[in-house]
Amino acid sequence: MQDVLTDLMTTWNAGGTAGVATVVRTFRSAPRPPGAAMVVGPDGAVGGSVSGGCVEGAVYELATDVIQTGRPVLERFGFSDDDAFAVGLTCGGIIDIFVEAVSRETFPELGSVAADIAADRPVAIATVIEHPDAIRVGRRLLIRPDTAHGTLGSARADDAVIDDARGLLATGRSEVLSYGPDGQRRGVGMAVFVTSYARQPRMLVFGAIDFAAAVAQQGSFLGYRVTVCDARPVFATSARFPTADEVVVDWPHRYLAAQIAAGAIDSQTVVCVLTHDPKFDVPLLEVALRAPHIGYVGAMGSRRTHDERLVRLRQAGLTVKQLARLASPIGLDLGGRTPEETAVSIAAEIIARRWGGHGRSLTRTGGRIHHKAQTAT
Repeated sequence: MQDVLTDLMTTWNAGGTAGVATVVRTFRSAPRPPGAAMVVGPDGAVGGSVSGGCVEGAVYELATDVIQTGRPVLERFGFSDDDAFAVGLTCGGIIDIFVEAVSRETFPELGSVAADIAADRPVAIATVIEHPDAIRVGRRLLIRPDTAHGTLGSARADDAVIDDARGLLATGRSEVLSYGPDGQRRGVGMAVFVTSYARQPRMLVFGAIDFAAAVAQQGSFLGYRVTVCDARPVFATSARFPTADEVVVDWPHRYLAAQIAAGAIDSQTVVCVLTHDPKFDVPLLEVALRAPHIGYVGAMGSRRTHDERLVRLRQAGLTVKQLARLASPIGLDLGGRTPEETAVSIAAEIIARRWGGHGRSLTRTGGRIHHKAQTAT
């Protein structure tokens, strides 16, 4: 919806009703990702796209009907060999599109959502797109990191969706979640589309070593935009780090300082220092630990390396509070040895610090399984 928000807000502010069609699920080579949207105004004007042109005409007709009836519709479009004139995707993919009427009456909170997006504050919209009870289709929750507003029809459903949606919001992901009709986990009957509006969190991996490739892969899997940085061009190559979003050749401390100055670092950013070479990691950690809003700073090395590193950092003037933010030796104690196993332990520690987990086996604990997100200190 973000790509059509200006058009939508024009209609909403004027007190009109718009038909909003959103891609909620894709299969195979679909042309647009989940969250892509098209808006049809009360005057028939169109903004945005859900398929790059393949099914826009059919979706336009659905949207104009929904404006009149007010009843939301979930429609699937795919490639058909049976009818050359059937509406479908020429790419051979399949998309599910949810079409709803949006106005001040149906979505009174849209103004606050638009304000959050404009201010780059994270917010998610959870909308029921399938349910045995048609009355519950189209109900929504607004979910922010610390608050939630609205209801999907039951407290049980609300609690389940809020927990899961905050996990998606933390990584800026949008997708369909499935539950039983009353929010039962592992159930079927209710489908909820969660649209997240949040910057994709960043993982900065310093040190172009074999462990860095495994850590970058884990970071990508967890939804981070991964940057690998090293001052040595012979090692810092895209070929060695195919899962990284970018590979940068620069002195680590200089690159991180420039990113902080540019406002490209926030409380969701994680920094993994894998160089274990004083000439690289001490200047880098000075910059990282003095930046109060970085969510996680971890450094690889033996316990002896860690102790020697702390001496150098104290000599550089870092305070006890700043040094307490350092996760070193990096990762949870899983007993792993290989780069891949080490990367899993690092990812596990990042997850635990984000959500306030402790890393113990769930079979040996009680209480809630899901935790609330932790803020950087």
